[in-house]
Amino acid sequence: MSKQEDLLRIITGIRRAIPELHGVMIASTDGLSIAHDFPEAEAESVAAMAATALGLGQRITERAHLGGLMETVARGEYGYMVVYGAGQNAVLVMSGPTNSNLGLMRIEARSASAQISQVLK
Repeated sequence: MSKQEDLLRIITGIRRAIPELHGVMIASTDGLSIAHDFPEAEAESVAAMAATALGLGQRITERAHLGGLMETVARGEYGYMVVYGAGQNAVLVMSGPTNSNLGLMRIEARSASAQISQVLK
């Protein structure tokens, strides 16, 4: 199986576990989309925002002496976008409605991030 197929399998697993999500993306820390199920027109901007959110979240937690970054959460009137580090060079993004189960998102993200890290080694 290719890396791309492995990453798409991870995304599919997340979507099966949390079907209400609007989209899932694996992006580089440079802001480039690697694999996703977002609408194609949104992918480039989501990847760039995710990388920025990860970097900003890391700086905030570091400067505020909060330890290593666990997640960056943006909550808006219509839903959430949650960003997780996935190894040294990748970001995992989940976007969902306001009634999203953040606890389940965290559980799935831990497992998926470890898998992504292994695939992109």
